[in-house]
Amino acid sequence: MATLPTEWTKRYYSIGEVAEIFEVNTSTLRFWEKEFPELRPKKNERGVRKYTPENMEAVRRIYHLVKERGFTLKGARQKYKDNPTDVVQTEDVVRRLLKIKGDMESLKKQLDSFK
Repeated sequence: MATLPTEWTKRYYSIGEVAEIFEVNTSTLRFWEKEFPELRPKKNERGVRKYTPENMEAVRRIYHLVKERGFTLKGARQKYKDNPTDVVQTEDVVRRLLKIKGDMESLKKQLDSFK
């Protein structure tokens, strides 16, 4: 599972940067663009994709549904369409819990070192 940033600091991201951040192929991103109307990155005059922070959040949600929760594309599309707020809240809770788990494991290692 990719370790994703909590906020997007750049105005635009290239498709290569997005693929690297989410640990997916650029072809996967292009396919998701066709499957999810919510994901429509800007394109310059040469057709080069420019992902905005809003696009990055859409990719994050799609990634969460498809890669982390195991939804099919059809199921992810339906879930995203039916209740996008729920997707964001669920993803946020999962990320927070994973961070807490990591913190707890780190504390356990520190405590074990005192034995």
